Amino acid sequence: MTLYHFGNCFALVYAPYHMAYKFSGISEYATFSKCVYAGGLYIFTQLCKMLLLATFFPDSDSNQVVGEYDAFFEILKATVDFADLLGLYFALNSIPGKGHAKILTAAIGWASAEVLVTRSVPLWVGARGSEFDWRYIRSCAESNVALLQHASTAALVWLWTRSDLPRKHSPAVLTLLALTPYRSLIEEAIASILSLSAWALLALRAIHATALGLTSLAIYAVLAQQIGM
Repeated sequence: MTLYHFGNCFALVYAPYHMAYKFSGISEYATFSKCVYAGGLYIFTQLCKMLLLATFFPDSDSNQVVGEYDAFFEILKATVDFADLLGLYFALNSIPGKGHAKILTAAIGWASAEVLVTRSVPLWVGARGSEFDWRYIRSCAESNVALLQHASTAALVWLWTRSDLPRKHSPAVLTLLALTPYRSLIEEAIASILSLSAWALLALRAIHATALGLTSLAIYAVLAQQIGM
């Protein structure tokens, strides 16, 4: 039963990533090495973020009173996540091909590295336990939502780099990019105000990621039609 539970969690986490790579068409471009490169950029970016947090926000947990939430301090910490946009920018510039291939390759490589770094060890240690726990299923579902979020963010970064982006869409792209580092804070704030459970928060994140993905796709479709991609 333990192995069965771990196998289910493993499939729920990694199968969507494999399917996204296999059936999106980017595998035909021999982009596996570029996915690995994007994953390497993710790890490098996280190390840089850790260095920035350690430099400018030292001992942040011990400096806060237990039970006290400093919103301004959390916003400042979240601002460091702008480094993710820079990392995705470099990943996109390193990938040849059409726009959709760049976006999907960077997003899948970036998200795959994230899930390997943040989910693999907890699943290996926890999901193989003697008792079934829904939190591991929820964690696996969150990784799938993260893939959609990273694909949307990569699309927005790619759109921002385009000089032929229609001027009427530029404010929307810039606004969504500016809010990207604070996405988790906004979602958690809404969950706190509405007293949402962990599963309800996951549903909120899925709805948010879907709305962001559809918006990015709509802007991308307009640009692709305009330039004949």
